[in-house]
Amino acid sequence: MTAPEDTRGVIHRREAIRRVGLMLGGISFVGGTALLTACERERPAAGASRIGEFTADDIAFLDEVADTMLPETSTPGAKAARTGAFMALMVTDTYEPKDQQVFREGMRKLNEASRQANNTDFMSATPQQRLALLETLDREQKTYTDARDAARREQRPSAEEHLPDQRQEAAPGTPTTITADAPAHYFRMMKELALLGYFTSEIGYTQAQRYVESPGRFDPCVPYTPGEKAWAPHA
Repeated sequence: MTAPEDTRGVIHRREAIRRVGLMLGGISFVGGTALLTACERERPAAGASRIGEFTADDIAFLDEVADTMLPETSTPGAKAARTGAFMALMVTDTYEPKDQQVFREGMRKLNEASRQANNTDFMSATPQQRLALLETLDREQKTYTDARDAARREQRPSAEEHLPDQRQEAAPGTPTTITADAPAHYFRMMKELALLGYFTSEIGYTQAQRYVESPGRFDPCVPYTPGEKAWAPHA
């Protein structure tokens, strides 16, 4: 028995979000469950002039950021999948105002970082310059995110709270200048949405992954050759 079409779509997207979350270390996405609802909407048409506060130039910028992360290889890249428009839509429809501000300010910061590193805007930088910049920002966001997660773990109730006062004083802490309520790093947001947008697109689903429209026979043990594409998820 198969699920109705709309239910299958939700399950596919939920599975896609889970898989992309695992790629990023098992984190929760900015936007949370609202991403599922927003993914129900049809993707913006090619050449959309504006999505919320994002102009056509903003969308083109996000396309290039995403395409630097997921370039064309043997399969089309993120720009071909219109990932920039998807990112703009998700920020507009699922992010809280404070997170929208972080994301949009992050676009400015990324461009300024390109000027400082390469003496040129991101859009005018070479592919090699773009990649080197995004790799630097990815390391920066990883350090930031780890510090924020550590601060949040320290806030959780634990057995330490029930120890005698002397034991609590002796227990080592993890000092950090990043607080538990600090916002997500802007590049973390961009990376999340780029991966999610690409791997839930038709290109990502049917070309970057292997996809079969309807389930076939049961194969309990299928030979795997290193480097093969992963199978796209089903309900």
